[in-house]
Amino acid sequence: MLVVANQKGGVGQTTTAINLGTALAAVGEKVLLIDSDPQGNASTGLGVGRAQRKKTLYDVLMGEQPLMDAVVKTTVPGLDLIPSDPDLSGVELELGQQARRSFKLRDALAPARENGAYTYVLIDCPPSLNLLTVNAMAAADAVLVPLQCEFFALEGLTQLMRTIDLVRGSLNPALELQGVVLTMYDRRNSLSEQVASDVRSHFGEAVYQTVIPRNVRVSEAPSFGKPVLVYDLKCSGSQAYLKLAREVVLRERRRRTQQLELS
Repeated sequence: MLVVANQKGGVGQTTTAINLGTALAAVGEKVLLIDSDPQGNASTGLGVGRAQRKKTLYDVLMGEQPLMDAVVKTTVPGLDLIPSDPDLSGVELELGQQARRSFKLRDALAPARENGAYTYVLIDCPPSLNLLTVNAMAAADAVLVPLQCEFFALEGLTQLMRTIDLVRGSLNPALELQGVVLTMYDRRNSLSEQVASDVRSHFGEAVYQTVIPRNVRVSEAPSFGKPVLVYDLKCSGSQAYLKLAREVVLRERRRRTQQLELS
């Protein structure tokens, strides 16, 4: 179970969640994408309109629906969705001081974990540290961080690492950093090269070898309600996400093997 998170907006976070989920499904994994952002961009980007969102993550977190009852089939074979809607923005106030309010998503996901319905669960978070992000990190095994190749990237990443440490210390000791993926990479821009070099020197092997290029087809796809792999499979963005999916699978296999050896 992976959280796709960055506390800085505009870094390609939702785009990565949508297209990584699609790419994982394309290589044979059974994937559930949870849209945990009240804006609902992941839902829209997968072509799930407001009229199709009869039950959403809001209903699940408020205990009104079992998680599996809120699942919506997408047009991508092997990729399911728990949609979002604006009601999610009120979750923090509505849950108030309820017991286990930080574990609502973990508790709701327990049946899906037990029956092995999905090999990967991806959670797309809002670009902020709030109860929705905390719930996602409390439920997850690891965090995948999309990082835009621009000047303030490392500053935002440092803040996120502090958040991961806080969650690990108080809510989820097993939470790990699965990896950092460089997004909106432009080889013609020396700044992209410099940021990539700085991030790799600071985080080493935690940074994926795959980089996601700045690509107009990736930007166009959401307006058609499609992942870029469906919109234009042959473009550089689609090929990069397929490569990233293979790298994620290899890392997850290694991580799971290490856990088994330790146990």
